[in-house]
Amino acid sequence: MKTNITLKYNELPIYDIILEQDYNSLYHELNKLDTKNKKICIVTDTNLSKLYLNQLMEILKDYAKVVETFTFPAGEAGKNLDTVYLLYERLIQSNFDRKDILIALGGGVVGDLTGYAAATYLRGISFIQMPTSLLAMVDSSIGGKTGVDFHDYKNMIGAFHQPKSVYMNLKTLVSLNDAQFYSGLGEIIKHGLIKDAGYYVWLKEHRDAIKARNMETLYEMVFRSCLIKQAVVEKDPKELGDRALLNYGHTIGHAVEKLMDFKLLHGECVAIGMVAASFLSYKRNHIIKEQLMDIITTIQSFHLPVSVSGIAADDILRVTAHDKKMEAGRIKFILLSAVGNAYVDTTVTENEMLQSIYYILNQQ
Repeated sequence: MKTNITLKYNELPIYDIILEQDYNSLYHELNKLDTKNKKICIVTDTNLSKLYLNQLMEILKDYAKVVETFTFPAGEAGKNLDTVYLLYERLIQSNFDRKDILIALGGGVVGDLTGYAAATYLRGISFIQMPTSLLAMVDSSIGGKTGVDFHDYKNMIGAFHQPKSVYMNLKTLVSLNDAQFYSGLGEIIKHGLIKDAGYYVWLKEHRDAIKARNMETLYEMVFRSCLIKQAVVEKDPKELGDRALLNYGHTIGHAVEKLMDFKLLHGECVAIGMVAASFLSYKRNHIIKEQLMDIITTIQSFHLPVSVSGIAADDILRVTAHDKKMEAGRIKFILLSAVGNAYVDTTVTENEMLQSIYYILNQQ
């Protein structure tokens, strides 16, 4: 099976997305970046450091002048400017310059934070994405969106900064707990709903193999999701148009995530948000009731939530008003015109928003 996807802008190759089942081919990427005389800092979290850090350091020691590590506490709570400041301090103390490289070894939190630090340290240095979670592989590691949270506002501070390479070791998916694994399915189901109805059907047909983490099936799933993300990002690298479609389920999902104090995983909140957006698509007669029910059933079949309790509808509505996807005072809400085809809508009213919010609060 093909292992590389080349992401391009204006038909010029920018970087490769590499799918492997180990780290044995990493030296190809390091040779391309001429790392022999450069310093490398691996940024990771306290969970991943126990699993893959020593293995990666052993590989890198032959391909870099110096290999350093920066580890911060795992979880969304560490994705903030305080952690970035500590990373800056480490880089300054170790005399990292613009020719040196950061490696983000971890899930979306590690990738987003490392990318933002790389974008802003010395006005930009190189970094490599090495995602270890399903969510990061199919979503946050591709496309150059980086950022950190500000207080409770998710990804409010960020920059566009493309990695030099995205290297995925799919065997890391075996070590994920069930909640983390299925969280990634939230973004994967989204890809089918917004861009590829055939892929959405494929996910349902291969549900058992996906849940069993059959490596061949996971390989095809990650590859197809990466192709969708690649196509959207190449067309709109800085989210001025169609890239906003990737936010399907995120407007209400992010509000739920914040109000639940990040006790729910990102993919779980996206799943809830997709139910709300699908309900609104149904109310606007874009999809029929049977399709709405099928979306809900499919989400549930991958052990993802379709409802939430313990928060108020008015609070969810209020938090969406602070969404970073606001445009001229209106939220760019993503709706389905059909299964496999999404569009940006800025006409969603407050009343419609509330209807969709009440729907996810009342789902059983």
